[in-house]
Amino acid sequence: MLNKFKIFLSHGKTHIFEIILKGLFWLAPIVAITVIINWIYGKIDAITGYLFKTIGINPEHFPFIWTIVGVCLLLFIAYIVGIFVETRLGDFVQKIYSKVPGYETVKELINIFNTSKSGEKKVLVVLIRGFSKEDYNIGLMYSTSESIIKDHYTVTLSMTPIPNGGFMFEVHKDKILVIEEATFDTNLQYLLSMGVKSMADILKIEPKAIDEFKTIVEYLENKKS
Repeated sequence: MLNKFKIFLSHGKTHIFEIILKGLFWLAPIVAITVIINWIYGKIDAITGYLFKTIGINPEHFPFIWTIVGVCLLLFIAYIVGIFVETRLGDFVQKIYSKVPGYETVKELINIFNTSKSGEKKVLVVLIRGFSKEDYNIGLMYSTSESIIKDHYTVTLSMTPIPNGGFMFEVHKDKILVIEEATFDTNLQYLLSMGVKSMADILKIEPKAIDEFKTIVEYLENKKS
């Protein structure tokens, strides 16, 4: 009886830890974006109040108009910044900041979590050979650039339930199979489930025979064509 209780308690702790991690990963980007928007809106709110007082209007008497003007200014500034980023001057500013130590690292980390990337920059979910001919591991390819070893590519195998840890392998192109339906997000769900859900369960597809998956070479050739 005592052993059964210990096993149940152990499963309970694992489950609680998994749920906490899921909550943190779900909250992190939302909290970060919210903090940034609140900070920017606070600055715009102060500017809006100053403009109202300049033209002789007490902003506290018109809170609704004050809010509307502040939101419009926020959207307008975001639009201008969006245009600026695509200009040569925007590129020049980024080049200057790229000289700052750590800037490129932070930028790459943000790009990793940008699952809307496409083409050669897309994060690929792949299968590689495991400990025997019949076994496979699910990993990620953050880049489709060839490794320092000819015909090899870098594949990252993340740890569960903490996806930001793991191992990097230089894998031969013939041993890398692409799971085209999967994305960075679905792989994260797979890791956090700790095996409770299979990748097929998460993608809501039927399991496939291994020869139905494209090799990385076939995948890249199809992308080019």
